[in-house]
Amino acid sequence: MARAATFLALAVLAAPSAAAAVSKPGVSTGKARNVSFSSAVLTGTVTPNGSNTSYYFQYGPTRAYGSQSAIADAGSGTHPVSVRIAISGLQPITIYHYRLVAVNAAGASIGADRVLLTTKVPLSIQILASPNPVLFGGTVVVQGTLSGTNNGGRTVVLQASAFPFTVGFQNLGNPELTTASGSFSFPVLGLSVVSQFRVVTTTKPPVISPVALENVAVRVSSHVKHVGRHRARFSGTVTPAENGAQVGILRITHGRGVLVRRGGTVLRPRNASSSRYSKTVDVRRGVYRVLVLVSGAQVSNYGQPLVIG
Repeated sequence: MARAATFLALAVLAAPSAAAAVSKPGVSTGKARNVSFSSAVLTGTVTPNGSNTSYYFQYGPTRAYGSQSAIADAGSGTHPVSVRIAISGLQPITIYHYRLVAVNAAGASIGADRVLLTTKVPLSIQILASPNPVLFGGTVVVQGTLSGTNNGGRTVVLQASAFPFTVGFQNLGNPELTTASGSFSFPVLGLSVVSQFRVVTTTKPPVISPVALENVAVRVSSHVKHVGRHRARFSGTVTPAENGAQVGILRITHGRGVLVRRGGTVLRPRNASSSRYSKTVDVRRGVYRVLVLVSGAQVSNYGQPLVIG
């Protein structure tokens, strides 16, 4: 009996405890991948050594780090596991230090310090053409902003493509330099046809803005004259000449135009640059407008509101 008890005690002493069997995880900080001006993917290797292991990255502009990624699970295996975590909110053209940290029941292991350099913010252009539409022969301003690293003092060029857009984009006017904040503005005088605009840089390769479509509305003059108790003649001109285009006399009701009875006509020649119209209709008290329907190089437009008392 005494010999059995002694053997059991020796067996217990010889068996390692669960805590003694656990060792800290192995850890190796890897390369930073997919580095941009504001984000990166940090990689590394973690060996859990048989115990449930979590990991995260510390990063920051110095070896003091100051920021930490999300915490992720590396499992409890015994073989090395490749790990990666994406980080964001970085500043462009900045050196960041980072390292991998892995933790299990035995404690934390810290990988070596490594560095990454974020990239420049790529240049991009946004533009706006206004007013839109513009009246025939009016002035349009194409303005916008060149964004990105070193966006100030850059040469930009306005390009235009006029209806029917078969020639393609051509330089228009003189180049401009962006302001310190990257803004620019191009006035376009005497616009006569629907046009597409874009702004490009002189860099290689060039940076090209999205296309802004500028509509040009016909100029419509309109007048009204009573020719009877409930009859009125609407007349006026349209520039440029749009002979044969449809004209409608509308009465404004609840904010929308309703074509009056027999209120349609067509434009007739006035001179080389304009057309005319005249139409007599039954009227009653209210606000009226003349609508000229065109398509192609210009777009439709209304005359000014006319009040019949």
